[in-house]
Amino acid sequence: MSEPQGSEGSTRRLPVMEKAEKDAGPSQSASAAAYDPLPVLDGENGGDGRFWSARRIPAGITALLILVAAGAFLYDIAAVRADRTALAWRRELARQLAERPLDDIWVLVGAGVAAALGIWLVVLAVTPGLRDVLPMRRPHADVRAGLHRDAAAMVLRDRALEVSGVQSARVRMGRTRAGVRAVSHFRDLDDVRADLDDVLADAVRGLGLARPPALSVHVRRPGRKG
Repeated sequence: MSEPQGSEGSTRRLPVMEKAEKDAGPSQSASAAAYDPLPVLDGENGGDGRFWSARRIPAGITALLILVAAGAFLYDIAAVRADRTALAWRRELARQLAERPLDDIWVLVGAGVAAALGIWLVVLAVTPGLRDVLPMRRPHADVRAGLHRDAAAMVLRDRALEVSGVQSARVRMGRTRAGVRAVSHFRDLDDVRADLDDVLADAVRGLGLARPPALSVHVRRPGRKG
């Protein structure tokens, strides 16, 4: 008669939950919460990055400057073609460009300003901008949505205030990390932190972001008055 065996002839080790160590002292408790984001479909995110800004203000300023300069030169050229003398500013500009050497201080300053403006425009052209808008998951290929960082921070703050023992909370929402600092006026700090970890991890999953930020939670006691 043989001894009873398991279904696979071996035993599986069951997961064990351990209580977090109290490493922040009696007045403050901190943690970096680990959580599993919601599952997504294959190709759901589509490799989408941030939303691209329309850059209306820089584009408008550049277009206005080009329009003014082109209009002034066009008017002066038309005046010369009509047998009128060139405007004084264009004659002075031509004389200065002809007489000043390339190592003149004003020539170097003008070249530096033009180069800086050119680099600025190139950077605006190749970067997406809209850092405050977090891309959300795309369950449908023809629909794309984003969530403002301030709105996401407000959601996390409201959820944190629902935890028993939390008196106030501040949330700093970044593109890759969400930092939560809470003040607890009663209950053990580690218990409050554990509840915050669970509640905020669920709130981050509920935001539906394409790249859920890492969650950092800090809990402390209120400072003494006076």
